[in-house]
Amino acid sequence: MQPKLRFLDVELADRIVDEARTVLAEIGVEIQDDEARSLLADHGASVGGADGRVKITPEMVDHALQTAPSSFELFDVLGRRTHDFSGADVHFTPASSAILILDGVTGKARPPVTADYLTYAKVVAGLPGIHAQSTAFIPADVDQKISDAYRLFLSLSICEKPVVTGLFSAEGFTLMRDLLLAVRGSEQGLIEKPLAIFTCCPTSPLKWTHDGAANLMDCARAAIPVEIVPVPLSGFMAPVTMVGTLVQHTAEVLSGVVLGQLVRPGTPMLFGGCPAIFDLRYESAPMGAVESMMIACGTAEIGRRLGLPTQGYIGLSDAKALDSQAGLETSMGTTLAALSAFDNVSGPGMLDFINCHSTAKLVVDHEICAMAARLRRGMEPRDDFPPLELFRELLAEGHLLIADHTRSHLRQEIDFPGPVIDRAGRPRWVEEGSSTLADRAAAEVDRLVAEYTPSRLSDNAQCDLVDRMTIAARKCGMDTLPDRDM
Repeated sequence: MQPKLRFLDVELADRIVDEARTVLAEIGVEIQDDEARSLLADHGASVGGADGRVKITPEMVDHALQTAPSSFELFDVLGRRTHDFSGADVHFTPASSAILILDGVTGKARPPVTADYLTYAKVVAGLPGIHAQSTAFIPADVDQKISDAYRLFLSLSICEKPVVTGLFSAEGFTLMRDLLLAVRGSEQGLIEKPLAIFTCCPTSPLKWTHDGAANLMDCARAAIPVEIVPVPLSGFMAPVTMVGTLVQHTAEVLSGVVLGQLVRPGTPMLFGGCPAIFDLRYESAPMGAVESMMIACGTAEIGRRLGLPTQGYIGLSDAKALDSQAGLETSMGTTLAALSAFDNVSGPGMLDFINCHSTAKLVVDHEICAMAARLRRGMEPRDDFPPLELFRELLAEGHLLIADHTRSHLRQEIDFPGPVIDRAGRPRWVEEGSSTLADRAAAEVDRLVAEYTPSRLSDNAQCDLVDRMTIAARKCGMDTLPDRDM
């Protein structure tokens, strides 16, 4: 039986959705993009009035939910399917987009550079339980105007896995779309085999900025899958109660679903989110708080109730180092995420309120994700009944190490972690150097980089990526791109 977790009964989930629809119809959403406002008005929204807000009718919400796909698939750079968002599997992706990286040598946070991204992408390539790469952090050695596209460029060049990415401005979309087209070869090819998910964020409370709305519409026009990720902060930019925050969160996601489906019905969308409580003591938004995790799990239940694939920022930590707090918060969040059956989890590798990436933490989190995935598989009988012959063999032999039953079912029942996790007895641990978790994580990063196999993306596609990125860099005054060890 597969274990499951629920925080909302059906009646409460439906009430939250109904109230969110009422909020959209009666209070509305602030839309700062003229094209988006016009589009919504043309399809029945009330635009203008004393407060200038756009009020979205329940009928518009219903129609959008009817046209939004209940599932979709992702493919890697070689065109192989990697994700099926039909609800059968939980997929793990590194969180993004950090502005700092935890230096593996000094243990200090600093701005990342291209070399850090190369290491990160090579490590992701070697972690089978991390199903997609994200544009996890922002290299500081390129012009800010092209930093969004540059992250995507590096990911597509180095690692074969699909990418979860996004933009901080509306201007960068064309280049990022063209990078995807360089890999896939044509617009139709990109539609048939999506390669990336773009994160599009409404601004809490109940607002779409010009950049956010433009990014969402651009993605929809290109049929690029989108995860709509509000960031309501309970007690600050959202009601202090979990249910109240879920009402606001649901309204914000639904406003994006409506806008995207109006641009292009059938655009793949995930019901996403990055909700958090607000800690008044420190004026911070802790993602590692259990209440933040509970709200996130509630969003997954609501998304499924609405028939949409789900995404959540969960399974990350607010700690500043790879320490016990990092393990505690990440493990709890990842476990809750697996039991809540998110389709896509954004979390591994992240510290410090989504501000700092740690590649060493990523390899530790990979083991946490593997444990959560094993937990999700649950228990089932495997030639266990009737048990009498098996116990007779145990008593006769004194063990079952080489029993047929053991050899048949060992790998199905027991997952063995990688070298990051220490399961040796103390004498052997001492004999092998008394390594700490940090030591083992650093060694695993080094191993994965040393054993990295270059991407099999075609030479033509690689050259096209470099040409497009180089042209964009020169427009920003950069003579060349930073050195890259492919």
